[in-house]
Amino acid sequence: MQKRLVLDQTQLSITISRFCHQLIENHDDFENTVLLGLQPRGALVLDRIIQRMQEIQQVSLKFGYLDATFHRDDFRRRDLPLKANETKIDFLIENKKVILVDDVLYKGRSVRAAMDAMIAFGRPQKVELMVLIDRKYTRDFPIKPDYYGRQVNTLESQYVSVEWQSQGYPEDAIWITEKEQK
Repeated sequence: MQKRLVLDQTQLSITISRFCHQLIENHDDFENTVLLGLQPRGALVLDRIIQRMQEIQQVSLKFGYLDATFHRDDFRRRDLPLKANETKIDFLIENKKVILVDDVLYKGRSVRAAMDAMIAFGRPQKVELMVLIDRKYTRDFPIKPDYYGRQVNTLESQYVSVEWQSQGYPEDAIWITEKEQK
């Protein structure tokens, strides 16, 4: 299987730091801002952002984890049912600026489902999207990120793999690989 490196551990660390600085510039004291990591992989990205943010600036951040499994438009179209993850949000998002965090933006379906799911916690003032990788030219919905680490051109036959040391990989890295043929 052919793999192409998109971001190595150092570049990924720089990207997370850049995200933090952009958030500080755009949201100042975060008094009216909350961050939601999309389960499962966006939560891993959010954890790193929260950790780095605490290293950069002691600021009180409201954050949570949002699962949109039951809001997906393909939920009932699969051979095997999807397994839901836990939603952990202990605050309302009514009239707040919400930053949705995910690892890869592909078709836009997960983000659309997340916007439906978050409405259960109130009506946000504004929603922004932050992703590590923006797979350009692949959208099914008119969704684009406000913050992205890298934009890549990919084929339908390719997969973007985000690997974290905390998941047992040798180092943090993002790869483009060919999907396995079935």
